[in-house]
Amino acid sequence: MKPDEPENSQGGMSLSQQGPLAAVPAPQSKPPQEAATNVIRAQINNIYSNNNETTQPVDTVKTSPSENVNPYQRTHSTQPNIQANDWKQYHTAWQNYYQKYYEGYYSQHLSKAKQALVDKSDQVKTGFFANNPVQEPEEPISKDEALFEMRQDLIGKVTASATKIKKSRHFLPIMSGVFVILFFLFLQYNRVLISNVMAYVSPGNIDPQNIVIDPNSDLTVPPDSKLIIPKINVDVPVIYDIGNDYTSQMAAMQRGVAQFAIPGASSHPGQTGNTVIAGHSSNDLLDPGDYKFIFAQLDKLEVGDTIYANYNSKRYTYTVTKKEVVGPNDVDALVYPTTKPILTLLTCTPVGTSLNRLLVTAEQVSPDPNLSTAAPVTKTTTNSIPGSSPTFFERLFGNNG
Repeated sequence: MKPDEPENSQGGMSLSQQGPLAAVPAPQSKPPQEAATNVIRAQINNIYSNNNETTQPVDTVKTSPSENVNPYQRTHSTQPNIQANDWKQYHTAWQNYYQKYYEGYYSQHLSKAKQALVDKSDQVKTGFFANNPVQEPEEPISKDEALFEMRQDLIGKVTASATKIKKSRHFLPIMSGVFVILFFLFLQYNRVLISNVMAYVSPGNIDPQNIVIDPNSDLTVPPDSKLIIPKINVDVPVIYDIGNDYTSQMAAMQRGVAQFAIPGASSHPGQTGNTVIAGHSSNDLLDPGDYKFIFAQLDKLEVGDTIYANYNSKRYTYTVTKKEVVGPNDVDALVYPTTKPILTLLTCTPVGTSLNRLLVTAEQVSPDPNLSTAAPVTKTTTNSIPGSSPTFFERLFGNNG
């Protein structure tokens, strides 16, 4: 034995003389973590011993035979000298380590969470929520209650906005501007609004004595010229023998309905040919006259309906044969050869406009149409069928239709 080599307490041999399997002894009283460390150190010493290098003792603590075996041999070896209990201690040591690690990790985060709650509680006591406490959630409400609350909330917002607008100095000019716009719109389109109402409301001015029970009866009537249409409750004066120009027609229709006589269509009731009578379906509310909407319901007449015309103290009965819509300049639609007494009623259509003309044609059935006389000849011509008076803007810009 060399002088500088320490003796082993058991055999007196140095670590270099014990061979490659020599291990650092460890007392049984040391914890499993230190035993595992000694096993790893022993393996390192074995590697250096195989290379014939002299190694220095790592520790002078004795180890048990089972501690010199690597972990894999402890769990897989069948040798009786290897104790399975050692590996369990090794594994338990690592489990304890990770358990303490995660316990510390979660304990730290739990502590931070608790501190955050404490800070938030302090903010609630001293911040915004001190004067605005958080209310506990209420019980669920029904659908009707929710709609009621929503409606009340909306009404409250609208009322508040209206009150704010009323107090604003800009409210009066805005309302004045809106009123002026609405006023001009009414002047322009009042005939559209009123005529559509009149189209569904009976004028109510028919005289019950003019409702004829027998359309073929030959009755003596007053000398006043009249047009009677029981279906649409019309009883209106008729003005004959006037000019067919625009001014004459508009003036006559202020007093009732007017004859529109043109060459080839200038007859009177009881005469062979076409007797054309024009009336307003709509006209400006500010225009004079009581018959501005007298033909508003004329389009309700159908084939077979009865029309009466009182002329020269005699009543003439007509039956509707057709309806058609023509353009405002389609004057030729009124002129056609015929050997019968014909009555044509015309007015503007659609109601409230003067875009087109509605023609309702009827043939005389009483008195006997074969007893009709010849119609007078009219030489005055025109290029347009009478319609409504000009609108507000047409008058404003000089267009008389």
